[in-house]
Amino acid sequence: MTIPVLKLKRGEDRRLRAGHLWIFSNEVDTAATPLTQFEPGAAVQVHSDRDQFLGFAYVNPRTLIAARIVGRDAAYPLDASLLVHRLRVALALRERLYREPFYRLVYGESDGLPGLVIDRYGDVLVAQSGTAGIDRLRAEVEAALTRVIGNSTLVWKNDSGARELEGLESAVGISHGDEWLAAPEEVAIREQGCDFVAPLAQGQKTGWFYDQAANRERLRRYLPPGARVLDVCSYVGAWAVTALKAGAGSATCVDSSATALAYVERNAGANGAAVECIRDDAFDALKALQEKGERYDVVILDPPAFAKRKKDAPQAQAAYRKLNQLALPLIERDGLLVSCSCSYHMGADELAASIQAAARHSSRFVQVLEQGGQSPDHPVHPAIPETRYLKSFFCRVTRE
Repeated sequence: MTIPVLKLKRGEDRRLRAGHLWIFSNEVDTAATPLTQFEPGAAVQVHSDRDQFLGFAYVNPRTLIAARIVGRDAAYPLDASLLVHRLRVALALRERLYREPFYRLVYGESDGLPGLVIDRYGDVLVAQSGTAGIDRLRAEVEAALTRVIGNSTLVWKNDSGARELEGLESAVGISHGDEWLAAPEEVAIREQGCDFVAPLAQGQKTGWFYDQAANRERLRRYLPPGARVLDVCSYVGAWAVTALKAGAGSATCVDSSATALAYVERNAGANGAAVECIRDDAFDALKALQEKGERYDVVILDPPAFAKRKKDAPQAQAAYRKLNQLALPLIERDGLLVSCSCSYHMGADELAASIQAAARHSSRFVQVLEQGGQSPDHPVHPAIPETRYLKSFFCRVTRE
């Protein structure tokens, strides 16, 4: 079968030649190759204005990102064998990094599979398709995973906001031909000697946040014996339980979700620990704790993304500053602040500036001891800045 051509305008191949995988709709020569002639998710071969082959891609005429490169070798279009190869390469990295099968197996563009995310929970795989191209390849992805991983339960958790942008419907469950079987209610995770459960069908993302695993491990070196820990936006308690297993004396978790806090208590109990849970908005909870005169040796701020779009960045920076400003007075003399942002549009420099502004307002002196990013199972593609999003600052806090 001949794969149709998607032709670019003059000069629009530079970013692709530098390694990026995205083609925007205004870069396409629509006079030569009208986008409207393609079905969403269709395979194309991308050519420069001089008809030089640049790579194979899949296309969506409805979106700003009109096509995504999946391979640059003219001999290997995106088919079942290429999927198997990509998955084997991805698995080799994770097996080198982790002793147990709990990790992000596929991280989209960084693993040469744009639009596909797969998290592994032992014998359960949770996949997310964010593009029409991956949706069309669902059966091939399932077959490739069976070849590479073996028999496992594959759950599609296709409920991300990216799907709406692609014109795709939400669907959560186990694919069974044209039908969907119900997804498991929860998944089990083992991380750094701790056992956790997390909601799957009704949980955030794929149920767990593997991107913070390396930062949770990093926390251990900074914990004083018997530390009092405050975990804000705790979700199911990964930070708090990790700290308790590492020698913290007590932990308090703050989250607005009753479901999440129920999992916090289960996870603490499963690891022989106990936590205090506060169900409240993060900002309101921090204010209330200040009024009560509470103090902690370690405060962890791991909020959801405040800036999901570029235009949200100024308001997001103000929100991060306020959150840190409310947290700093709760930290005991010579304590630790772990301040995180998963907003791509909030850069590391902006987060550091927000922490510093909060410190000045709170009459605190902050020293950045270490900066963490996403775990290595979320590798950064050096040509695609969008693959680097997580920032975590480990800060010593003293009085001025």
